[in-house]
Amino acid sequence: MEIVILPDPGAVARFGAAVLADLVRREPGAVLGLATGSSPLGIYAELAGLVSAGELDCTRATGFALDEYVGIPEDHPQSYASVIRAEVVEPLRMDPARVHVPDGRAADIPAACAAYEAAIRNAGGVAVQILGIGANGHIGFNEPTSSFASRTRIKTLAPRTRADNARFFDDPEDVPTHCLTQGLGTIMDARRLLLVAQGGGKAEAIAATVEGPVTAMAPGSILQHHPAVTVVVDEAAASKLRLADYYRHVFENKPEWQRIAVPPAS
Repeated sequence: MEIVILPDPGAVARFGAAVLADLVRREPGAVLGLATGSSPLGIYAELAGLVSAGELDCTRATGFALDEYVGIPEDHPQSYASVIRAEVVEPLRMDPARVHVPDGRAADIPAACAAYEAAIRNAGGVAVQILGIGANGHIGFNEPTSSFASRTRIKTLAPRTRADNARFFDDPEDVPTHCLTQGLGTIMDARRLLLVAQGGGKAEAIAATVEGPVTAMAPGSILQHHPAVTVVVDEAAASKLRLADYYRHVFENKPEWQRIAVPPAS
């Protein structure tokens, strides 16, 4: 893993956006794995700024969302189809036909999950998968004890996850109990993984993911077995990392050819 510790959420967003922008400039038709939740919103906003300024063209890129709730309409403001459309597709001027979300309204859920896996394969696989992380260590909606070999499937959300997501709904009882999520095995198939986290509430999950044992109780820890992972966190999310000073030293001494140009704060 490459661990990048930055001063604040704004710096995390700028770094993450630089990684994505670098990919899309090199591969205009790149396949992007799109996470929802609060963690990647800053990245999408930074990318939208580049698009608006004419410095980035995402019209040929393809996107696959990590997950979707089961049982709420596609046009519900908190469905991930709606969130991806509002936060990613429209501001990045992506082609809606190229952006895919698991079908949480399908009559045949297993068939819909199998079709989603096939669509990712047929697109050539994900080039960069953006990830957030839950306070309990989940990535996507792969809750603790999820199989490391899992593929896209239905999952029951943990009570803590439902409680954390209640802030997005008018009533906590409106938070769905089930979701469709790419599995850990699916996520690990991406060529590169970009995990972002901000705030002290994610500090324990980040420490378990980066420095803890690889265990299904901390689903993010499976990322230790991926050959190309970048974990970008602010100081608060890094606060429980034992080797934080070493990670800073490594990042500060990267060879120039490994560095990605990150614009300064505007």
